[in-house]
Amino acid sequence: MHTDLRDFLSRFIGTVAMTLVPVVLIAFMSMPLNLGRHPGEAAVDTGAPIAHMT
Repeated sequence: MHTDLRDFLSRFIGTVAMTLVPVVLIAFMSMPLNLGRHPGEAAVDTGAPIAHMT
């Protein structure tokens, strides 16, 4: 591979990675806050009566 092409690709991939990492981190860290729960958890039914376990 030509050295100029190798330098360009390494800088390009580094730029893409440095751009995508903060976007992905912010998206996946703020998603539970926006949903009010973690994505794998069942949604809480606020209209259901409160049941006692005794």
